[in-house]
Amino acid sequence: MVNLATTDQLQFDGQGLLPAVIQDWLDGTVLMLGYMNQEALAKTVTTKKVHFWSRSRNKLWEKGETSGHTLQVKELFIDCDADTILVKAQPVGPTCHTGERACFFFRLDEQGQLVHGGSQDAQGGILESVLRTIQDRRSNPQASSYTSKLFEGGHDKILKKVAEEAGEVLLASKGGKKEEIIYEVADLFFHTLMVLGYHDLSLQDIYGELGRRFGKSGLRMEK
Repeated sequence: MVNLATTDQLQFDGQGLLPAVIQDWLDGTVLMLGYMNQEALAKTVTTKKVHFWSRSRNKLWEKGETSGHTLQVKELFIDCDADTILVKAQPVGPTCHTGERACFFFRLDEQGQLVHGGSQDAQGGILESVLRTIQDRRSNPQASSYTSKLFEGGHDKILKKVAEEAGEVLLASKGGKKEEIIYEVADLFFHTLMVLGYHDLSLQDIYGELGRRFGKSGLRMEK
């Protein structure tokens, strides 16, 4: 833990500020960027709620103090140059003042043009990206799409594939070849995501359940 009495190890800029990247602790989505001075950092650590220093208003403020959309601190990290803070937090409601989940919803396309999308396009990682594709194939079926064909086959066909892929994982695990295990688990993940897509569930729903079960300690709660 950084000694907040002196913060000698931190490299504040000429205005006494550090950039703070706020990340959803469940799925890794970057929610926003703000700035902290020593007071804001101390408040963040002691209250377990994210505080910033407002450069425009020249005052300390708690994220969500008026909207109620606070950021509850889970973990804090300092980068290798000690000049940037990473805060893993649990958001309460949307983080962006626009009502978006996160503040990053403009995308630079291949031509360098700004495209307004949605913060969901930047959230999470590969699993979220695959699930978005699955959801799109359900809403906009394509004749050549394996995913669209599975949806056309109905619920039972999807469940049959999940059962088949689970069996393939068992066989691969018994065989002990890592590359086969990786391949079959990837297949199982995909078809499990199909189940989520069928029921209009998100990975946030799953992450939330895992967060409740395992929490910070990593120990599964008893049923």
